[in-house]
Amino acid sequence: MATSTVSIGTALPASGPAVVAYAAGDLRIDDVPLAAPAPDEAVIEVAYGGICGSDLHYWLHGAAGESILKAPLVLGHEISGTVVRAAADGGGPAAGTAVAVHPATPAPGAARFPADRPNLSPGCTYLGSAARYPHTDGAFSRYVNLPVRMLRPLPDGIDLRTAALIEPASVAWHAVARAGNVAGKTVLVIGSGPIGALAIAVLKRAGAGRIVAVDMHAKPLEIARAVGADEVLKADEAEAIAAVEADVVIESSGSHHGLASAIQGAARGGTVVMVGLLPTGPQPVPISLAIARELELKGSFRFNNEIDDVIEALADGSLQIAPVITHEYPVGAALEAFGVARNSAESGKVLLSFGA
Repeated sequence: MATSTVSIGTALPASGPAVVAYAAGDLRIDDVPLAAPAPDEAVIEVAYGGICGSDLHYWLHGAAGESILKAPLVLGHEISGTVVRAAADGGGPAAGTAVAVHPATPAPGAARFPADRPNLSPGCTYLGSAARYPHTDGAFSRYVNLPVRMLRPLPDGIDLRTAALIEPASVAWHAVARAGNVAGKTVLVIGSGPIGALAIAVLKRAGAGRIVAVDMHAKPLEIARAVGADEVLKADEAEAIAAVEADVVIESSGSHHGLASAIQGAARGGTVVMVGLLPTGPQPVPISLAIARELELKGSFRFNNEIDDVIEALADGSLQIAPVITHEYPVGAALEAFGVARNSAESGKVLLSFGA
């Protein structure tokens, strides 16, 4: 477990290392100044950060979907750390508190959205996102100022390393919740990368009767079994996937091939939750089969307050997610870490350690 290297009450460093994407193929470790925090911001000493698919896209392509880099961007939104300076306005956790982070800032915009689903707010910003300009810097930095509303104190028993999974586990929890009650049901998970594996762990906790995991590679399927999958299938086993006849399918591959498998593997009247983010534009999928089977196709995007459920479930031991972490690298080796995270055949969740 990483611990803070700054004694409470001492002066903070003027700067610290951060992972910055400049353009496609241009990832750097910069020494980034630590600005003075706003009155409602606490200073966090980051312990761990999980490399997300969006971080990889900014590095590899200079964009994540429609979010295109127009200026250098500090990456990272899956983090854990310790408050080293509490907010000046007196709100939020005290110095010395271990925290996870909810990286979203919901905000209204031109389009309508349900008031009880702020994850769909059109003006929402997210740490480490180029969706808007100026970009919203992320938290792959030794020190970062964050609004206290983003901070979630960690109960005893949740170490900071595991806590780096809380954000993606919340994405998975939201996706499973979109499916409704899964107790006793047959569930097919297409794509067993970190989000798929975390969805399996959430499904196991929720009492799913049979969980079948699908992936192209052996390593993700090994992780899937470790977190609760009852059966595993290779992605090219089309007949076996179709024979599952799942009540619920979680599509987390983010490819049109995966979505096609999800539709084919769903039972008549079943539900397909689409959490994998497909590329923009038209996708070739067998939608006529979804119509004929009266499937419910549901999107799943980020999360809302599910982060609090995840923390509670980790604290009471009912959610087991540690096997999803496969690699850890110091921040100075970020480029190597990103290369490993890119290779889904050999890795699950890859963490950066920001400890001194």
